[in-house]
Amino acid sequence: MTTPRPTADPRGDWQAYHVFYAASTRPFLLQCARPLVAELSRDGLLAGYFFINYWLEGPHIRLRLRPSSPRAADEVTERATAAIAEFLRRRPALYEVKDGFLAELYNTLFELEYPGGERDRYTDAAGRMRLRSNNSFSPEPYEPEYGKYGGPAGVELAEWHFQRSSDLVIDAAATMNLHLRTVLLGVSAQLMMTMGGSLLPDEDVLLEFLDRYHAFWNSAFSGTNFTAQDGYDRAYRSMDATLTRRFREIRRAVTAEVPGQLPGFLQGWAEHCLELRGRVETLARGGDLVFRSWDGTRDLHVTDPGQALPMLASPYMHMTNNRLSVSVRDEAYLSYVLGRALREADAEPQPSAAP
Repeated sequence: MTTPRPTADPRGDWQAYHVFYAASTRPFLLQCARPLVAELSRDGLLAGYFFINYWLEGPHIRLRLRPSSPRAADEVTERATAAIAEFLRRRPALYEVKDGFLAELYNTLFELEYPGGERDRYTDAAGRMRLRSNNSFSPEPYEPEYGKYGGPAGVELAEWHFQRSSDLVIDAAATMNLHLRTVLLGVSAQLMMTMGGSLLPDEDVLLEFLDRYHAFWNSAFSGTNFTAQDGYDRAYRSMDATLTRRFREIRRAVTAEVPGQLPGFLQGWAEHCLELRGRVETLARGGDLVFRSWDGTRDLHVTDPGQALPMLASPYMHMTNNRLSVSVRDEAYLSYVLGRALREADAEPQPSAAP
C-alpha cells in the first residue's frame, strides 16, 4: 500500500525495510541508519525517513525511506539493501527470542492486537506467533495508519514529525547513556513533558490527557505482569527532587512559548513541538483531519483543534517513546509521575509578594 499523494508531488513512494535484530537498536541506528540517511540525503536521493521499533514476528526495526523522486527509487533500494546486509554481516545480534520474558511479552502483544482471524498468517502450528530469523531483513509494504493520524493530510504531517523524532532519538543515542535505565527514563519524562506542554497548553487538559494516557497503558495489560501500579508511590518519592523541578520549568517555558529558556536538546524539541501544534491546528480548522472511530465503523471529521490535539498527542508521544525503546510499563509509570509532579506543584504555597 502506498501513500496517496497529489499528482504534482515530485517525490517517490515510501519504501519500508523490516530489520529483525534482537539486540539494542543503538548499533543499527548509529552504524547503519544514520550514515545511510546522510549519504542518501547528500546525494539528493532522499525526501524523508523515519524508523520505529516493532515486535510482530520478533523484535525488529522498521526503517522507512522516501526517495526524492520516482527515478531515485531504484538507487535508494540498492543502497539501503547493501547497507543493511553489510551491517548484519558485520554486527549480528547474538540474542535469540525463543523463551523467557520477551517471548511472553511479544505473545501478549500479539494476543491483544490480533484477536481475530487475521492472526492466522502470523502463527505457527502451536498457535503462537511465528518468529522471523534473527539478523534478517526484507522490504515490506508501507501501510500508513490513516485512521489514527487523521487521513492523508494527517499522515503527511505525522511523517514530517516522525523524521524529527527519529533524528532526536538517534542524536540522543549518540550522545547520552541511554543504556542506563535512570538516564533513559529521565530523558523520556522530559521529552514527554515538553511535548505534552507544547501540544496541550491548558493545564487541566494536560492533566486529563496524562491520566488517560496512564490509564490506557495500565489497563491494556491488565491481567498480565507487564505493568504494575505497586511501588509507584515509593518510586516517585525516591526521585531526585531536581527532576520534578525540571518538569515544572519545562512546563512554564513551553506554555509561555519561550523554548530558548530550555537547555540543550529540549530547546530544539520544544521548538518543533510548538510548530507541530500550529500545523495540527491549521489542518483541523481547514477540515483536513479525518480519523477513524475506535470500532472502525465510521469516519470522524475533526475541525476543533481542542479535540484534534489530544487525539494526536497520544500516538505522537507513544512513538517517540517507542523509538527510545521505552516499555509500555514505563510509559504508564512516567505519565503517572508527570501528572503527580504537576499537581504537587499546584498545591505548593506560592511565595508572598514583597510589601
